[in-house]
Amino acid sequence: MSSLGAEDWLVDDDRLLAGSAAAVGGKAWQLARLRRFGLPVPEFLVIPAACSRLRRDGVPAELLAALDAAIERRGWQGQALAVRSSAVGEDGSKASFAGIYHSCLNVLGCEQLAAAIAAVWASLDTPTAAAYRQKLGLPDAPAMAVIVMPMIAAQASGIAFTCDPLNGRFDRLVVHAQWGLGESLVAGQAAGDEYVFVENAASEWYLLERRAGSKQTMSVALAAGGTASQAVPPERAAGFVFEAEQAERLANLLYDAAIALDFVAPFYDLEWAWDGQRFWLTQARPVTARPYRSYDALRGQPVIWTRGNTCEVMPEPLSPCDWAFSRWGVNSLLEQGWKLCGYPLLPGVQRAGLFHGRLYLEASILQWEAWDAIGLLPGQLNALMGGHQPEIAVPSPSWRQRLMRLGRMLRYLVLAPGQRRRGMAAVARVHATASQMRQTPLPNDDTGLARLLRQQALAAGAEVEMHFLQGSGGGTLSLLVPMLEKAFPGEGEALLAALMAGGEPSVTAQQGYALLALARLAKSPECYGQPEKSPKFQKAFAEFLEKYGHRGHYETYYRSPRLREQPELLLAQIAALADVDEAALRQRQQAARDQAWAKLATRLPLWRRLLLRQMIKAANQECNQREAARSAIVASLDAARRTILAAAQLGVEQGALRQVEDCFLGMPSEAFRVLAGDLPPAGMLARVLEREVIFKAWEKEEAPEYLLVDAVGSPQAPARPAVRETVEGTVWRGVATGTGVARGRVRVLRHPADGQALLPGEILVAPSTDPGWTPLFLQAAGLIVETGGYMSHGAIVAREFALPAVVNLPGIMAMLRDGDEVEVDGRCGEVRRCSP
Repeated sequence: MSSLGAEDWLVDDDRLLAGSAAAVGGKAWQLARLRRFGLPVPEFLVIPAACSRLRRDGVPAELLAALDAAIERRGWQGQALAVRSSAVGEDGSKASFAGIYHSCLNVLGCEQLAAAIAAVWASLDTPTAAAYRQKLGLPDAPAMAVIVMPMIAAQASGIAFTCDPLNGRFDRLVVHAQWGLGESLVAGQAAGDEYVFVENAASEWYLLERRAGSKQTMSVALAAGGTASQAVPPERAAGFVFEAEQAERLANLLYDAAIALDFVAPFYDLEWAWDGQRFWLTQARPVTARPYRSYDALRGQPVIWTRGNTCEVMPEPLSPCDWAFSRWGVNSLLEQGWKLCGYPLLPGVQRAGLFHGRLYLEASILQWEAWDAIGLLPGQLNALMGGHQPEIAVPSPSWRQRLMRLGRMLRYLVLAPGQRRRGMAAVARVHATASQMRQTPLPNDDTGLARLLRQQALAAGAEVEMHFLQGSGGGTLSLLVPMLEKAFPGEGEALLAALMAGGEPSVTAQQGYALLALARLAKSPECYGQPEKSPKFQKAFAEFLEKYGHRGHYETYYRSPRLREQPELLLAQIAALADVDEAALRQRQQAARDQAWAKLATRLPLWRRLLLRQMIKAANQECNQREAARSAIVASLDAARRTILAAAQLGVEQGALRQVEDCFLGMPSEAFRVLAGDLPPAGMLARVLEREVIFKAWEKEEAPEYLLVDAVGSPQAPARPAVRETVEGTVWRGVATGTGVARGRVRVLRHPADGQALLPGEILVAPSTDPGWTPLFLQAAGLIVETGGYMSHGAIVAREFALPAVVNLPGIMAMLRDGDEVEVDGRCGEVRRCSP
């Protein structure tokens, strides 16, 4: 290697990312990424790992010469340097090597530099390092890169974890701070202050609590080089290193570093320093032994992640912007019902996960909470959620647990009406606020847009009564299905669907009926076949957009355009609905209800039928309120989308984004930092470019319906619908969510925007359904959906329209082709391919 040039002995941080982590070690690689992403990391040089192969012969003179020249070019002469280890495999997701390898601070002059490099290389060969590598099964011939950077004259320094390292809580950020250099804290020689932070709905971290450490000694730099321990004056030792505002500034910087490195799992162990003016980051490594936060009763059982419900509303990959909303919002939606009934939820549990870029729910936790709180069996919850995920094992309840469950249910019944009233008031309030925001000009400056974004995020997070409506809409349904199933085995789901046909329409059904009214108006003689020129139609169309324009195809994504942004799609839907017979639809609903009640009268006494009527009325109200809450949540997303797009335009002008649509590849907290000037535009652009590659890869992946994660993280193969062959043809069994039987030709559609291909009387086959599909329900003779459960959007609307429907048939779209003749039996949940 002695013939190599200076560029082979050294790699600067600008060139480092063109290579690989194996060449420079995990620590240097992560620091280079942080610098690229706009984080405050000192400039540094790296001696590649391959050079450490020469450590037996000392530090090569050529390397020292190259270092001397590089130091001179950068103006580092006379400055104290830090020489840090960056071994191959160090600071990775599986091995941290924390405290194993050596680093040297306050290195002065060439002789000390050479000695420091030799000491770092020599730490590869210590018995402790060898034992650690052997424990992890790592190579016996390790290599060590070395980082050389100007040392920060730290007045304070410390370590931080962007999760709670003791219990794995994702909603905590922990910082330890000490006076002076960080080595006394890292080495355990001193106990620093501990600060614990919690996140709000605007992705801001604020101080929850702090505890003062003893801080009796601190590490300081010596004039001749090296460091020494020094006593801390009593008044400094007794006080805190940082007050709340400064500590929160540090916490938000640390979280920004974590999401820059990995926005999906931003759980990092970081080292930092404060020079009296600004904070610096000096190390970042993934938390390698993060405990999994779950209930004790689930220990030893696989973790179940399912898309049974979420693939309906978010079937495609989530952008970082969408994930930021989901990872926080899912917990709020799913917790409110249990909080109302007084169930002691385990704090800091994460019920949302991102795998293959898709949103999953932690089904094992959801099943346990439903079972432990009110005795809802895991299988019953699965039916409500949808999906073919397995069930957790649950113990038989004691008499005391049964009494506690009864008490919770009574508490829920007493408190739920008031919570629902407050929830519906919140729905009206959110719609009114969103409407007002649409009519108010947006700020055109960074500060104003940041303030508005923060205000919108905090307001959305505060509407917990509305979240209750969305997350607790299946309580009565969960009781009705087993009641009907007990009296009519195998028919409970279909009977309930028929009993709920028609009734008071949900906001989504109202949207469908409003479209039918527009279609009739467009076809009327007064429009002369040109509705777009009719003042009456234009007025009615504008009123429709004012009420429903915030909705759209797959509307839960921030990136999805809204109906008011795509009026041409709406006009195409109206034209396709011109021949739908609303009177026949109403008759179908009435007939389904009448037949179902007549059947109930054959086996159930009058008093049970009267009770059922009250429960069905309550179930209908709960479903309608769930849809109303969803509409309001989407209205708040629509308002935020408008602000985000305006902020993105400023980002394009500043060079932080290439185009406005890039904003969805950023996180809300990053938007705040860019607008505040805390994140350089080039750093934001680097993040966008990296995430774009990740997102495109996700789009090509197939995400399984569910994952089982055991001790080694092994996933389970996706489920397929139950299928059998009969004389009449192939039969698939799913979940009956509509009513009646329909026979017709198949039309397979992958997106509601392709709805013009659906002909009246055809059977619609879809991957998932959300309100963007609703107009197609009015045209179709029957519905087959790959995903969903009894509480899914498609199930609710299919019941309202008395549409024969079967859901929860994963893979069915690949098994059916346009033109296939099928029969959809909404009574027993079967789809039959008919023989030609």
